[in-house]
Amino acid sequence: MNLVPIIAIDGPSASGKGSVAQRVAEAMGFHFLDSGALYRLTALAAGRRGINWDDEVGVAGVAVALDVVFEGEHVLLDGAEVAHAIRSEDIGVGASRVAALPAVRAALLERQRAFARMPGLVADGRDMGSVVFPDAALKVFLTASAEVRAERRYKQLAERGEEADLTAIADDLRARDERDRARAVAPLVQLPDARLLDTSKLGIDEAVAQVLAWWSEVRGAV
Repeated sequence: MNLVPIIAIDGPSASGKGSVAQRVAEAMGFHFLDSGALYRLTALAAGRRGINWDDEVGVAGVAVALDVVFEGEHVLLDGAEVAHAIRSEDIGVGASRVAALPAVRAALLERQRAFARMPGLVADGRDMGSVVFPDAALKVFLTASAEVRAERRYKQLAERGEEADLTAIADDLRARDERDRARAVAPLVQLPDARLLDTSKLGIDEAVAQVLAWWSEVRGAV
């Protein structure tokens, strides 16, 4: 059993889990793991090396040797800043594709678990509660409707000055959802012991408050 207090927040793309997880971590003084960033970095690094995202052996090799450093808001890949590059829609698609490869998930498993250190960790992704941290003290499945998630992603891209098509974004999110649910290894599912948090009609402050309330409840029951 992991002695480090862990909150695992899983959910589909653009559900807001990353923002919520980071805010919860800040509120509690815990470390934060954005597991999706590791898959995005893997997709970016593979693409830069000319390795097809469906080449399981090749991409897994990239994942094993990934030279990445997280420094606050900065993300360095091979010593270069890539925080903006990994948030592009293209790399998001690539991350979803490489994440479906068993060898890639295995290559990144221990790297993710290494983030668990005192005083605690808040981790977000697709399989934090099911595979990476199955003994997490609190598991949350954070979701929102595809329409709401598409609107959020559209606004994010617009704020960055990137062109976006709302219909195309919604179609892409549905495709990613299906790919995440259907993959043979670590499919995206709500675990029986995970608490459902639908943010379709919630702001980030309300979602964060709910997770913190659940954490107080869980710790009070220990």
